[in-house]
Amino acid sequence: MELICCRERSRDRHKSRSKDSRSEKSVTINTPPAEPLLGDSSVRGEQVQDDNWGETTTAITGTSEHSLSQEDIVRITKDLEDSVGLDCRRYITRTIAVIMGLLVFFTPLAFLVLPHILWPEKLQSCGTACEGLFISVAFKLLILLLAVWALFFRPARAGLPRVFVFRILLAVLVFLFVVSYWLFYSVRILDSQDENYQGIVQYAVSLVDALLFIHYLAVVLLELRQLQPCFSVCVTRATDGETRHYNLGQLSIQRAALAIIEHYYCDFPIHNPALLSASKSRAAKHLAGLKVYNVDGEFPASPTEGPGNNANAGIAQSQSRAMIAAAARRRDTSHNELYYEEAEHERRVRKRRARLVVAVEEAFTHIKRMQEEEPKKAPGDVMDPREAAQAIFPSMARALQKYLRTTKQQHCHSMESIQQHLAFCITNNMTPKAFLESYLTPGPTLQYGKDHWLGRRWTLISEASVTSSLKDGSVFLLKCVDFSLVVTSKKIPYVQMSEEYIDPKSHKFVLRLQSETSV
Repeated sequence: MELICCRERSRDRHKSRSKDSRSEKSVTINTPPAEPLLGDSSVRGEQVQDDNWGETTTAITGTSEHSLSQEDIVRITKDLEDSVGLDCRRYITRTIAVIMGLLVFFTPLAFLVLPHILWPEKLQSCGTACEGLFISVAFKLLILLLAVWALFFRPARAGLPRVFVFRILLAVLVFLFVVSYWLFYSVRILDSQDENYQGIVQYAVSLVDALLFIHYLAVVLLELRQLQPCFSVCVTRATDGETRHYNLGQLSIQRAALAIIEHYYCDFPIHNPALLSASKSRAAKHLAGLKVYNVDGEFPASPTEGPGNNANAGIAQSQSRAMIAAAARRRDTSHNELYYEEAEHERRVRKRRARLVVAVEEAFTHIKRMQEEEPKKAPGDVMDPREAAQAIFPSMARALQKYLRTTKQQHCHSMESIQQHLAFCITNNMTPKAFLESYLTPGPTLQYGKDHWLGRRWTLISEASVTSSLKDGSVFLLKCVDFSLVVTSKKIPYVQMSEEYIDPKSHKFVLRLQSETSV
């Protein structure tokens, strides 16, 4: 009985511990990183879409077998909170800008209207010159309204971590300027009820002129100042070393980062994590082929420690040393394996490419654009571009799928996107070579589907303040989900040029004859 009771108690303790562990796991949550758009999307794409679409060319649908974990709920909640915060900040900024614009626009009009409302009987008559100023104020306000709309009310390109310093300075300047005009107007005109209405109109005209000059200052600070190149930045993708160089002007670090991201989407080839796993798998394969044997037996355990602790540590150290030594000895012959692997891969790529080119050219010969002067055919024989693409796609699907698998691009192109591109090429009379260019040569990120770049969040990492301007030797990182961009800046050197004049009459030559010269 005592033994049974002990067993039941141990089972109860084990159950309570397992429950406690499960409860602790559900409470203590480490916020997971955001899902990669390129790495994990391939896995998700292989789960949703049949990987053998080149052989079957059929769509497979089904119900999901995955449940939503607590980590997913926390991640979704965090993304929603971040998006709501960004939207609120964007709307607050836009609201403040609208209020400021209305205040600036209606202030000159208020200067002209208030005297007619408060003391109309005391005002002097407005002559011809005064009425001409009305036309000047109207057109200047219209020009100012259009200029402010064109400069400040453009669609936002991105959400930056900090405010734009020059925008804040201009907003503060305009606010102080309008407040000072209102203070002068209330003290010198409203309190004294000035009867000279022409002077009031000139005062409003001076305000509009000053606002136009402030807008010109805004154009210089926000647009013209950054046009002259001052820095040469080197952008390197940390995973594969892809590098580009750009010239930038006087920009802050955060605005330079925004310009680099915009260039990245158009200039850099798409990031393919599948190509980076080859070296890792090769190193793991080399280490997996090594076996360590303990010839001397176990190490003696220390009496002060638990039995076997010292022995296990010694065995682990000896195994690690043996692995490192064996890997160093095999390093001399690993370059041969790498050479033959790359040669075999290139041979397979050329073979798959040749088959793909032949299959696509043969498929394009099966369709022909109808001309208007041709006789009418049966409705079943006439197809639109989408139907024509679906008709010739199966003949090239197998070769295209094998080529994409060999070059590890299968996660970048789905069957639907390939058919859409094929229909686009058929509609615009493009050749088979033009159709294949998107698959034979990796293009920039924007060339692919929106799931590869839409909604991607970047993190700016910099030791200096992101609102400070670029300097010579500035280094910062643009971190994404599955890779990062390392940016280094160098100042363009000052160029000293001198002039050297050559007289055109000095270009005179003499023929030197020798005994061996054949003339």
